[in-house]
Amino acid sequence: MKKVLSIAGSDCSGGAGVQADLKTFSAHGVFGMSVIVSVVAENTSRVIDIQDVTSDMIGKQIDAVFEDIEVDAVKIGMLSTPECMKAVAEKLLKYSPQNVVVDPVMYAKNGCPLMEPSAVDTLIETIIPLADVLTPNIPEAEKIADMQISTIANMEVAAKKIYAMGCKAVIVKGGHHIGNAIDILFDGDRVYHFETTRIDTKNTHGTGCTFSSAIASNLAKAMSIQDAVAQAKAYVTMAIEHSLAIGNGCGPTNHFYNLYKYGLSEERTGNTK
Repeated sequence: MKKVLSIAGSDCSGGAGVQADLKTFSAHGVFGMSVIVSVVAENTSRVIDIQDVTSDMIGKQIDAVFEDIEVDAVKIGMLSTPECMKAVAEKLLKYSPQNVVVDPVMYAKNGCPLMEPSAVDTLIETIIPLADVLTPNIPEAEKIADMQISTIANMEVAAKKIYAMGCKAVIVKGGHHIGNAIDILFDGDRVYHFETTRIDTKNTHGTGCTFSSAIASNLAKAMSIQDAVAQAKAYVTMAIEHSLAIGNGCGPTNHFYNLYKYGLSEERTGNTK
């Protein structure tokens, strides 16, 4: 079984962060592990408070995983402070894992900030160059690329600007764009478009976490970047289409819809008859 590590914040309401990552890993048939960098008291409506884990403890959690277990992919989510980013970057340089997917989380779905504004420069300097895939949404891409994005062409320009910062591939997610949900992938050679019909729902809490975790899971299973993104796009679209009206704000996606509806396949249960 492939093994994937999430380095991210904890969402006590279960819809985003490490909780969403672990659900996504399980739905993809990979073994999920986690390093908690921040404890976030949040629900579907608001972020109440954030308590960051110390840099020393972040590093020790990463050591605990890598000294014992082979890691096939790493998904990095919320990194709220420069100190947290530096601690994670130090360990990535030490262990040199493959298939590092970075979701540069800056805001919760309800708009509450999850990254210190002063940390963006540190993100660009220390984390982005270590990413095999970076998955910013439009507001995040605007911050990183220092430009306004209002068209598909702008998304392509931003992807190329961010790619030049040192990552191996960039996906600018179009969930904040009007019209169909179009994501732009630039791998250094070509621009790819991934388009689905926009689903009319407010229940999209954790979609960015879910998408990036799905990409990491697919890369761990040796998919190409294009196939990994296409499969992740299909998965998150399914999870949004069957999202859950839980809470009073933006409800979570349904990570296990297919499992709940269809059960385990014969292959997964070992019942091959």
